[in-house]
Amino acid sequence: MKKVAILQSNYIPWKGYFDVIHDVDEFIIYDDVQYTKNDWRNRNQIKTSNGLQWLTIPVLHSNRFGQSIKSAEIRNNIWPKKHLASIQHNYNHSPFYKSLFERIAVFYKQCEEFTHLSQVNNFFITQICSILNINTKISQSSDYEFVGNKTERLINLCKQSGATHYLTGPAAKSYINENLFVESGIILSYKTYNYPEYKQLYGKFTHNVSILDLLFNCGFDAPQYIWYL
Repeated sequence: MKKVAILQSNYIPWKGYFDVIHDVDEFIIYDDVQYTKNDWRNRNQIKTSNGLQWLTIPVLHSNRFGQSIKSAEIRNNIWPKKHLASIQHNYNHSPFYKSLFERIAVFYKQCEEFTHLSQVNNFFITQICSILNINTKISQSSDYEFVGNKTERLINLCKQSGATHYLTGPAAKSYINENLFVESGIILSYKTYNYPEYKQLYGKFTHNVSILDLLFNCGFDAPQYIWYL
């Protein structure tokens, strides 16, 4: 049996994204679909003393309506320094800041060379998987043939990758055609997100922040708060 998950490309995603990657044999980053503004594709949140703060990668939009995620170009290479400065300012008192900051800083330095959003997202996803000791194969939907409507595309990607089991997030229930999966013979299941709290800076606990928050607060024990090792 081969289990596959397919999710859209996200910037420094939350822990649930990596939980899905951990649970499958191959994770396909869905980069052929339309880029959506004001979404998780090019931004995510961190905690600060003044509440949640967005870290946003500037993407070119003018005359590019309908562009795919893989086609989305970054407006400038200034954003890595800004994001890193925000991370440094807000996490320099976290327990694992000294252990991880220089490594994260190297990631951001390398991002200055990237021209497209998908390059940044794929790079961070891969590097964070390494920190979390996730060994799942990661590929892009553009590595495969892209055909069909919403559900048909997912099924075709599953078939091309040799999957017998498809794992997706609970939000997919609103659009996925379950009957097509039954007809295709591919087992469909939905991920349940249910995580313990950890010691977090700046007041009331929130789960819906970038994985960086968990890493800086829990270090290499972070997996214990995702898949309960």
